[in-house]
Amino acid sequence: MVSTEQNASNLYTFERLLDEQGYIIYTNMGFSMMPLLRQKRDIIEIRKKEPGRCKRFDVVLYKRGKKYILHRILKVLPDGYLIAGDHLRVVERDIKDKDILGVMTRINRNGKEITPDNKWYKLYVNLWCRPYHIRMGYLHIEMFIRRCIGFVKRRVFG
Repeated sequence: MVSTEQNASNLYTFERLLDEQGYIIYTNMGFSMMPLLRQKRDIIEIRKKEPGRCKRFDVVLYKRGKKYILHRILKVLPDGYLIAGDHLRVVERDIKDKDILGVMTRINRNGKEITPDNKWYKLYVNLWCRPYHIRMGYLHIEMFIRRCIGFVKRRVFG
C-alpha cells in the first residue's frame, strides 16, 4: 500500500512541469480571461519565466496561496506588478517576480495558432486591455444591467 504522501509527491505541479520541460500546455478553467480565452475550449502554452522582468500586457501564470492564476500584467512597478483578468474588475497588487511561474506564449483556437505578435492579438490588446479604465467602466455597467435583468425576472416570474 502506498501512502497519500507518497502519491502526492508523484503528482505533477505546474512548477514541476515548467522546471522539467520548460513549458506546459493545457486548457484554462474560469472566465476571468474572456474574451481572449474560452474556458475548456482554447489550448494555451505557458513557457517558464525567464530571468528578468515581465512586460506590460504579458499574460502570466502565478501562484497565490494554493491557487494557480493566469492573468494579464497591467502595470510594471519597480518592485512588482498590477495584474488583472481581462474580464475582471479587481486588480491584484503586490505580485512579485518570484510569484510568476510562466508567461503565455501561444493560444490554439479551433486549430489556429495565436501568438502575442499576431496582428489580431495586438489589436485586441490595444482595444480591450490598454484602455483599462474604460474597460472597468464597461464591466461595471454590464454587471449593473445583469443585476437589473435578474431583479426584474425574479419579480415577474417569481
